[in-house]
Amino acid sequence: MKLPLLGLFLLLSAGSCLAQMTTGLTGVRDTSFSNAGAYRQAKKKNPEIKLVEEFKLPSVQEKRNLVYCQVGDRKLALDAFYPKKKTKTKTPAILLIHGGGWRSGNREQHIPLAQRLADLGYACFTVEYRLSTEALYPAAILDLKSAVRWLRTNARQFNLDTAKITALGFSAGGELAAFLGTTNEKPEFEGANCRSAVSSQVQAVVDIDGTLSFVHPESGEGNDTKGTSAATYWFGYPKKENFALWEEASPLTHVGKTTPPFLFINSAVDRMHAGRGDFRKVLDQHRIYSEVHTFPNTPHTFPLFHPWFEPMVAHINAFLKKIYQIKR
Repeated sequence: MKLPLLGLFLLLSAGSCLAQMTTGLTGVRDTSFSNAGAYRQAKKKNPEIKLVEEFKLPSVQEKRNLVYCQVGDRKLALDAFYPKKKTKTKTPAILLIHGGGWRSGNREQHIPLAQRLADLGYACFTVEYRLSTEALYPAAILDLKSAVRWLRTNARQFNLDTAKITALGFSAGGELAAFLGTTNEKPEFEGANCRSAVSSQVQAVVDIDGTLSFVHPESGEGNDTKGTSAATYWFGYPKKENFALWEEASPLTHVGKTTPPFLFINSAVDRMHAGRGDFRKVLDQHRIYSEVHTFPNTPHTFPLFHPWFEPMVAHINAFLKKIYQIKR
């Protein structure tokens, strides 16, 4: 695996000679994080919740298992959910990125959200990416950049407005979505996997309980005292052994004048928005719009459940209508 040039420079300048840990590269899919499992856990303290199931919406058309990139023998796929009604106005696109600690989870977990947003007029794409069981950082980043480029390449097929592409992610997916947004126009994070000549820029980010920094004092990532943490598996180094790499992978490190507007939707778990205050200060300095909506008394996995699902959808829709000036 090749690090981005910046990461390689920082690693060498730090004088690190420690070998990257590859024990997490099992090649076996980690199924530990699932909607059903999250529901069983959350229901213990929130007995009133209901798991959001897939919808059957007559207004929504879908195409599943579309290959957006091939890396070696590995085919990476996404699913499309978009308005069935044809319009002359091009459709804003949303790339939905699942969570699971960069190691578990799958793109099917947010199909209900994709369907619901498609019903509101967005073209939504639930995307898979290589997890830490098969490839370490920055593979997931490079995959998702390729997925954005695929959207632009296939814009005509889905009637997409390529000037209105949103990265939306939950948990680890929220961190990845934020990273996509903060590394707009930074070629060292593009890679050369698929369609490298096409822009991977996104025009908005919706970060749902995704950390903004692995190294911020508020961050809980990298605690290996009770076993190898999810982030340590992803980077292949404990934080203390390669701090520069952990810092490089933090969206907070890259936020600046090319960062798009941000919507933060958060649970009551404070550590899941580590660095948000400092991040928004930078956005404010550059007069970049952002919003924060926090659901009180909620578990980290709240986006998967009623009664929080519909209010979350409403916040996303209102934010995108505002920044894209959508009148419908």
